[in-house]
Amino acid sequence: MHENKKEAILLRKNGFAYTAIQNKLRIPKSTLSNWFSKLQWSKTIKRDLTKKAFLKTYPQLQAMSKARSRMWEEWREKARIEGQREFKNFSKNPLFIAGVMIYWGEGDKNPKNPVRVTNTDPHMLRIFREFLKQICKLPDEKIKAHLTLYPDLREHVCKKFWASLIGIKLGYFNKTQYIQGRHKTKRLHSGICTITVSSRQLKEKMLVWIRNFSTAM
Repeated sequence: MHENKKEAILLRKNGFAYTAIQNKLRIPKSTLSNWFSKLQWSKTIKRDLTKKAFLKTYPQLQAMSKARSRMWEEWREKARIEGQREFKNFSKNPLFIAGVMIYWGEGDKNPKNPVRVTNTDPHMLRIFREFLKQICKLPDEKIKAHLTLYPDLREHVCKKFWASLIGIKLGYFNKTQYIQGRHKTKRLHSGICTITVSSRQLKEKMLVWIRNFSTAM
């Protein structure tokens, strides 16, 4: 072991990684780590090896990242083209117009966020839910909801209220958020409801539909 350690030290000082020393001398990595991990000169060699490995793989990682970006951009462009085609088919449909107008006025426009509409009017959210079901052809399990409530409101009562009026089953409600109201009398007795669909494809289409309506007016 003494001779092996001397040889291992020599290899390590010549810039060999633990794996290379293990393969050459049949010394376990745990033993090599015990010998070298706390030595400053070995730490310097480790940093150099890590830097060399990064510089070697960096071009490949860059190429993979660019390829992935191109793939997702092509996928998003495909969704936008599909949205343009659907706009021509649905632009006279009252439910389509209502759904897009609701989203234009109340929806989250950030392309990176889910399709999300927040409101205190259950009738508006019911129309948007029907838009998602009938126009966008989404199954029930894709359409989620969550409530924002004051701490003194009873969650199960509010959930039943919203579920019955907007048509989303209780099982599809996500975790409720709570806020502190600033006004003692102006209170929302059933809270605020948000309908959410986690679909980047639908988000791209929604933005296309809004843009088309905005340029047509």
